[in-house]
Amino acid sequence: MTGRPAVAVTGLGAVTPAGTDAGALWRAVCEGRSTATRDPGLAGLPVDFSCRVPEPFEPAVGHRQLWRLDRFTTLALAAADEAVRDAGLSPATWDGARVGVVVGCGLGGAWAWEAQYRRLAEQGPESVSPLVVPMVIPNMAAGEIALVLGARGPSVVTATACASGASALAVAHGWLTQGLCDVVVAGGAESGSTPLMVTGFHRAGALSARTADPAAASRPFAADRDGFVMAEAAAVLVLERAEDARARRVRPRALLAGCGAATDAYHPTAPDPTGRGAEAAVRAALAAAGLAPEDIGHVNAHGTSTPQGDAVEARLIARVFPHGPSVTSAKGALGHALGAAGAVEAVLTVLSLREGTVPPTANTDAPDPALPDLDLVVKAPRSQDVVAAVSNSFGFGGHNVCLAFTRP
Repeated sequence: MTGRPAVAVTGLGAVTPAGTDAGALWRAVCEGRSTATRDPGLAGLPVDFSCRVPEPFEPAVGHRQLWRLDRFTTLALAAADEAVRDAGLSPATWDGARVGVVVGCGLGGAWAWEAQYRRLAEQGPESVSPLVVPMVIPNMAAGEIALVLGARGPSVVTATACASGASALAVAHGWLTQGLCDVVVAGGAESGSTPLMVTGFHRAGALSARTADPAAASRPFAADRDGFVMAEAAAVLVLERAEDARARRVRPRALLAGCGAATDAYHPTAPDPTGRGAEAAVRAALAAAGLAPEDIGHVNAHGTSTPQGDAVEARLIARVFPHGPSVTSAKGALGHALGAAGAVEAVLTVLSLREGTVPPTANTDAPDPALPDLDLVVKAPRSQDVVAAVSNSFGFGGHNVCLAFTRP
């Protein structure tokens, strides 16, 4: 093991298509329940369904006027509020100068971009909100969380496409081990199921076109997978040094034992078919955590339900982990929340360690026989005493991030 201080996960928060707290998220994925439904905002488009946070969603977070914010920021605030409360922390008692915030986001204020441009085009310049810039800039989720929490330490946004949430946790881990912060509120937020973004992903060939049956559209690692389902979500984890958590008599949910990152440098959107960048990220996370591949009992896969992406990842998992750890993908149930996905899946990985349960991969009855023989959990949750697990996140631009978690 390394000589660096251990980093503990002490709080979890999530707002997802499964519901507005981490408990609802866990129940939905364990039930294998798909959250994809017809989306009225996408009516008339080639892909007219998505995974949305259930309405009404009216969080009471601090004293912020939420109408001033884009939806991705509102989701982030609600998830952060839950995570900080779950950690047993209070902004009224901590040293805000030692608290950092890092939030991953791929798109930023997609809803505000589209709505305000429509105003400009249809009604002229005077109709555009003077708040449009703080609505759309992707750092605003981190900025607003810091404002509400009085967090005056470092505060940044990570933008590595679908690996953004995982990148945020890796940055937070570094801040803690380097002594820059005592507490970091870290995660990801995204709300990008707008007509333009959904059409753009469809035109790129990334989305499932299974419009006759939206609930069954996302099928990670299945033979008939045809693309992912757009989703919105936010997830936040509170991270502290394990020694600090012990000092305040808090038992960690898990330890973030190591992080790894590498870049494909291959193509703007397609993964490197060799998987070498993804493999480098996984092996770097294991090395940082002081773990051997055979120590890993579970893999929370990126598993987007795209033909090429799932094939590359399946080969990677089989190559790095020949002993056959259990594998699952949450995107069958939740869709793909882009910049938030890595944080959502980190929460699920932590819960798998804590609960001794691996959720099933929704909509997938059996893995594609053309792929390597993975121990994919399907149909029902599996009881498993997991001691160490990894969570994979891969994004457009060739960004690869792996997080290694261990039971405390």
